Amino acid sequence: MLGTRALSGRVSNKLTLSWRDAFMGYAFVAPQILGFLLLILGPLVAVIIFSTQDRNLLSGAVTNVGLENYRFMLHDDPFFTKVLGNTLVFSAGLVPFNLALALVLALLLTQPVRGIVIFRTLFFAPVITSTVAWAVVWRFLFQGEAGINSFLALIGIDGPNWLREPHWAMAAVIFAQVIKNVGLNTLIFMAALQNIPKDFSDAASVDGANLLQRVRHITIPLLSPTIMLVLMLTLIGSLKVFDLIMLMTNGGPANATNVLVYYIYFRAFQVFQTGYASALALILFGAALVITVAQWAVRRRLVYNER
Repeated sequence: MLGTRALSGRVSNKLTLSWRDAFMGYAFVAPQILGFLLLILGPLVAVIIFSTQDRNLLSGAVTNVGLENYRFMLHDDPFFTKVLGNTLVFSAGLVPFNLALALVLALLLTQPVRGIVIFRTLFFAPVITSTVAWAVVWRFLFQGEAGINSFLALIGIDGPNWLREPHWAMAAVIFAQVIKNVGLNTLIFMAALQNIPKDFSDAASVDGANLLQRVRHITIPLLSPTIMLVLMLTLIGSLKVFDLIMLMTNGGPANATNVLVYYIYFRAFQVFQTGYASALALILFGAALVITVAQWAVRRRLVYNER
């Protein structure tokens, strides 16, 4: 009888301790769960509902239209295809340029050279610079007869009016965005390079491998997990570009730099079609989700020693 009571007491203590642990666990994760519900899931559900409505931000009138916003987007909107193409061009121009430049800079800035800290600071400085100030500076540099064109004139090249010609405006914005953010990716690559054992490179040097062979067969494979991470972050970030576009070109000239996020802003807050803007936002969310899942699916083929 006493043995039964003792066993019951031990089970009761275990259950009490288990519930206490569970309560503490839920208490610790509650802020994250609450933040996810209020800041991510709630707005996502609201955008899905708004995308099936015709909402006028000024009058407050709301009319349920079902899938009419999506039908208009795919068949009648004269700008949607253009905006989607501009977004793809921006991402296709920015991502490889940014990654290649960041990797080269990281390889150079990890060399034991005197005064290298100054160069590291110079390349990272644009990351912490205000986007407004950055846009103002590059708008001046891309003026027709000043800035970059004045330097090109010294070597006999007549530069274009970068931000006012449709064929050059997108290239100018991509260049400004790459220089603005390349320092962050460089910093990530530098941290990863410092974790690669130097013994591998030394052994390859003894076997006669030159610098390019060591980078290709040792550094790049061991750096591939970081390259995949930076690729995902940069690609998703390229889909969200807005501030630099607005400050430098306002989507012009002739919609040449009008990308998807800027178009969502235009529809929602300049012509007050928040329902249609919500449908566009869902397309952007779907594109980002598809890209993320695709990159995650192919990571085992591209990343060295990935399980």
